[in-house]
Amino acid sequence: MLHVANPTPFSTARIRETVQEILAAGTLPPIVQAGHPVLRQQAALYDGQLDSAELADLIALMREVMHDAPGVGLAAPQLGIPLQLAVLEDQYDVDAETSAVRARSPLEFFAVINPTYRAVGSGRAAFYEGCLSLQGLQAVVSRPDTVRLDFTDPAGVARQQDFSGWQARIVQHETDHLQGILYIDRAELRSLSNNVEYAARWAHPDIGLARQELGFLPDHPTE
Repeated sequence: MLHVANPTPFSTARIRETVQEILAAGTLPPIVQAGHPVLRQQAALYDGQLDSAELADLIALMREVMHDAPGVGLAAPQLGIPLQLAVLEDQYDVDAETSAVRARSPLEFFAVINPTYRAVGSGRAAFYEGCLSLQGLQAVVSRPDTVRLDFTDPAGVARQQDFSGWQARIVQHETDHLQGILYIDRAELRSLSNNVEYAARWAHPDIGLARQELGFLPDHPTE
């Protein structure tokens, strides 16, 4: 069972001051790394802490940081901002076999506010996953392969959308960040690999070889 994170101690004023300082710096902020307490707290629900211009500027900056990293998602706590906001986009080219095995298709850019998700059906998929806040590491995470996401868009409109395949993985990963959950909390720890070992040994479309050699998910069907 996952540990339930404590709510952020940041006040509304402190959240806004933090955002204003980051926006005023004129440079890309660093991505907060594991060990920083903001990654282990429940981010504050967004309820107008920022004005519309600040929110738009923050979303634009988060997208720029995500691209620069590079990554396919970024949550506000990864910039030290304990606010329930994340950006997602996956436009990376992958080979046809990997795309098919991982059910990975392009995800157009969008931002989510106060997101929650729930599984649709009982299907699951297990693949290696990384995080911009745990640089240099990857591990296998088994997740629902289809989820329903409820969120508010930057215009304040409540939305609901289903995601499947790799898109569902991105949605879950970023939404988890806002609850103080890192992918490593859900991971098969025997699969943990640094990037060098992953690239040399386990960078296959599926996890079959890693599962056999590293001894995790022994009863899991081959993927």
